[in-house]
Amino acid sequence: MQQERAYWLAWSQINGVGPILLKRVQQHFGTLAEAWKAPALALGEVEGFGTKLIEIVKKERSQLDPVQLLEEHSRNNTQFWTPADPEYPRLLLEIPSPPPILYYRGKVRPQENQGITPLIAIVGTRYPTEYGKRWTRKISLTLVKHGFSVVSGMAAGIDTEAHRGCLEAGGRTIAVLGTGVNVVYPASNQQLYQQIQSEGLILSEYPAGTKPDRGNFPARNRIIAGLCRAILIMEAPTKSGALITAHFANDFGRDVYVLPGSLDNQQSLGCLGLLNRGANVILSEEHLLEMLGTMPQLDAPEPSKLSLSLPELEPQLALVLQTISAEFTPFDLIVQKTNLDASAILAALLELELMGLVTQLPGMRYQRN
Repeated sequence: MQQERAYWLAWSQINGVGPILLKRVQQHFGTLAEAWKAPALALGEVEGFGTKLIEIVKKERSQLDPVQLLEEHSRNNTQFWTPADPEYPRLLLEIPSPPPILYYRGKVRPQENQGITPLIAIVGTRYPTEYGKRWTRKISLTLVKHGFSVVSGMAAGIDTEAHRGCLEAGGRTIAVLGTGVNVVYPASNQQLYQQIQSEGLILSEYPAGTKPDRGNFPARNRIIAGLCRAILIMEAPTKSGALITAHFANDFGRDVYVLPGSLDNQQSLGCLGLLNRGANVILSEEHLLEMLGTMPQLDAPEPSKLSLSLPELEPQLALVLQTISAEFTPFDLIVQKTNLDASAILAALLELELMGLVTQLPGMRYQRN
């Protein structure tokens, strides 16, 4: 696992290789360690790699030592996950652009990362009305009482109301930042930041010290959408960043719920547009809970045990099969648990598929039949 962590970090430093392309690389080669050694011809087989980018990769790869890079990076960024880590949030692995490095501060709860405790995002405008503030607090309180954790972006306005409402109710909240995890933005949320760090969790894909930048926040919104089972838009004008979060949620197959507002309120026009395009309307706290209650539950991903009725398997096939759960198991986790070469695992998985014992799911995930 430590070796693969180093290669996730190293690949993330290559100019022109973003999260979407990096996931394609991992899916194509099985591990990023294998991809690091791949010749130019093999890289060209991955969608998105043109001649110019291949030349950049060849040059920059020769200048990086992944193991040394990991050691140096860890001195200033002591707490972070990569998709190679079993603690990496499970639902984020499903999206097309999982952050290659996810920094964190605060208290980690494994059940949240595994998707067992449902995470619900609450986002909206930086300039809410009293109506928007009031309903954000009410819904935060209701979610806390029913065992949900609340995710938002710690921006001014609705985000701040969501975090505060959750904390005041004694609940659990997660802030996803568009800065480094040690940079408070806006500065007025310094006290809120300290409370979330003490009682909840702070996440960012940006290394320590990263200052606010306009381009970081839309990318941050995809993480909010990817982490959560559902996204609630409380108030949003027609050009609100919250609509970007809703767009990502739709792309990722997450449910979007919207608080309706008045046509006379500019801060509700984006919400009304979402409703017109098919988003779910929030009619009351009870109505929202009823809709959220229809979401399928995720079970803890536990390694499956071999059934006595299964045919006798070769040791290597049995070892691979034992790591695969009935829910799903990412390829990276199979590599970590078996300590086999990626090529040997891929061959074993193909054989197990042909035997009808496993099914490959999107995103290099495997399910025990």
